[in-house]
Amino acid sequence: IESKSLTKIYKELEKRRLIKPVKSVTAKTKRLYILFDIIPAKEITGGPWYTELEFDHEFISELRTFVLRCVSKLNGGKGITLAEIAANLTKANISRVKLNLEEVQQLLQTLAFDYRIEQGSVNMNGESLFVLSRPVSSMCEFTAWEVLSPDFQFRTIRFEDDVTLAPHEPHHHSA
Repeated sequence: IESKSLTKIYKELEKRRLIKPVKSVTAKTKRLYILFDIIPAKEITGGPWYTELEFDHEFISELRTFVLRCVSKLNGGKGITLAEIAANLTKANISRVKLNLEEVQQLLQTLAFDYRIEQGSVNMNGESLFVLSRPVSSMCEFTAWEVLSPDFQFRTIRFEDDVTLAPHEPHHHSA
């Protein structure tokens, strides 16, 4: 079919409200059409994380900051559930779009991957409680002379987080 004819057909179908054009975050130059009554999938629109086909870093940064405040301030910093965080996001009207639990979980995952929060424990309902991450060191910051006692035998080492490493005990740091 000729391009001119195809354009004419699309315009007529749009006019009859049978189809509508949709912009895609993955194919910005292509014109996509879907049935008029269908809501486009997040894979096409980018979901709440995209604004006008561009990844919205500022919006996500604001949401992450709010989530960190919730985790640190609410419940005395002893932990807050995913559902409580989602409810506080809705109540505070921070997001311009309604975020479902899966999307709030994605925010929590980004904070966990950046070592900002971690799962602290589980409440009575079996829900994970999220808390601020403890500082983690990825490197042993002592010299060989600090490990050796005067008679050149290895001695016990105590770390800042009260972890004790006995002589010849294998050790790993989480980072």
